[in-house]
Amino acid sequence: MFTETLQPRFSETDALGHINNTVFATWFESGRQGVFRIFTPDLDVKRWTLIIASIHINYHAQTHYNAPVELRTWISRIGGSSFDIYQEAWQNGQKCASGTAVMVKFDYTQQRASKLTTIEQAALNSHLLPTP
Repeated sequence: MFTETLQPRFSETDALGHINNTVFATWFESGRQGVFRIFTPDLDVKRWTLIIASIHINYHAQTHYNAPVELRTWISRIGGSSFDIYQEAWQNGQKCASGTAVMVKFDYTQQRASKLTTIEQAALNSHLLPTP
């Protein structure tokens, strides 16, 4: 599991006084940085090998400006060329949002998916979501 704690910014609140729902996609992207480093350790976009296929976010509770948010990131599925990243956002001991992003290892030169290596699969396996 990867974790990151962030402090919500005032600009991320909306007219209802809580963190706007659109912010979670950006926060979750930030929480995926550890996964990105498995494929591109220095995060050099000229050598980037990932593309996002889909994002799904569920909202469980309101999130507010005045308290830190912990992002928790796991791998929930590993396929031949794609994998799922499951994430949760927690504030004050309560799960506020959860989501899944489907990532594909992608060859930008050939414009197609490419197979995960055994090294990449092993690195992803080390961050698997525990089964209940």
